[in-house]
Amino acid sequence: MATLLIVHHTPSPHCQALFEAVVAGATAPEIEGVRVERRAALAATASDVLAADAFVLGTPANLGYMSGALKHFFDQIYYPCLDATRGRSFGYYVHGGNDVTGAVRAVETVTTGLGWRRAAEQVTVTGEPGRSDLEACWELGATLAAGLMD
Repeated sequence: MATLLIVHHTPSPHCQALFEAVVAGATAPEIEGVRVERRAALAATASDVLAADAFVLGTPANLGYMSGALKHFFDQIYYPCLDATRGRSFGYYVHGGNDVTGAVRAVETVTTGLGWRRAAEQVTVTGEPGRSDLEACWELGATLAAGLMD
């Protein structure tokens, strides 16, 4: 069975809403044969990454960058997973108060270095998530999970 790993940092109600929408999409009834694992960014390990077939990453934009928790995740898994996960699919969402540019650039830089392949357009949200933002996160989760179906 294929595994989708969702690595997230959800320190706020807005980030929590986006995370829950991603999970709902990834676990929709029409998605079959895909295990969805959820890990907080500070708890996710290289073993989790090596065991997964694709990834969804979620982070707030903090001080113009991805969260320290997601940066810590990348620091822990980068070299142990560098060659073994090259070419695996990923997608991500970023929430910010007013600007997410630096966080997007940071996630893109690290995932490019890992050789991961973005399989869906990133979801970027500023302020309170609206219905279209939640739908976009649902689609993100569903797209990455559906890509793993047999």
